[in-house]
Amino acid sequence: MAKEELKIGEISKPRFEFRTFGQDFDDEAYLMSRLSVPVPEKVWDRQSDEIYIVSRANDVNNTKIRDGKMDIKTFVTEEQGLEQWNPLMKGEFPLASSVLRDDVFPAFQVPPPEFSQETYTLDEFLQMIADHPDLQAVKVHKHRFGYMVNDTICEVAEVLINGARLVTINSESTEIEDILKTLELTDLAGVENINYLQAIKRVIGWIDKDLAN
Repeated sequence: MAKEELKIGEISKPRFEFRTFGQDFDDEAYLMSRLSVPVPEKVWDRQSDEIYIVSRANDVNNTKIRDGKMDIKTFVTEEQGLEQWNPLMKGEFPLASSVLRDDVFPAFQVPPPEFSQETYTLDEFLQMIADHPDLQAVKVHKHRFGYMVNDTICEVAEVLINGARLVTINSESTEIEDILKTLELTDLAGVENINYLQAIKRVIGWIDKDLAN
């Protein structure tokens, strides 16, 4: 069966991903930029402000909010050190209390609070998070630069996690072997795979572990 042709910014079947975080990936980013084929202008340089909701009880559901919309992805499997995540739910604020009770808080793997309203705005939801001892809202600013290396969608990004500056670099594809080859070409083979949930928890002190460098 012919492999799927990946296109940046377009939906594909679930992809596997390598991602890592640290302070300095200048050499690897240089290789990625030089090896990249031309990519659409819309992914050359992008910035966004997002809010991630992290839970002390959960490492398998990744929740982020951008432009008033909630996106939850769930961990599916790991193969050869690469992770696969699938969409779990999407929603736009204001959200119904039934959605928060039945979909959102179960993804955090914590008991839901009492709901006294039929719907909740983003600010009201964030107050719920602030009031919960096992949840935390974390501000994340991303400045992303897109590439395409060895038929894998790649990215280098400068990230601020509650103001702490990090660099992240990644490669993703539906084809595991293509990612592994990309990691070799960009000198990333053997570097720890660290997803956003894990990186954020390390930065805020919920995981006592260093980043990749």
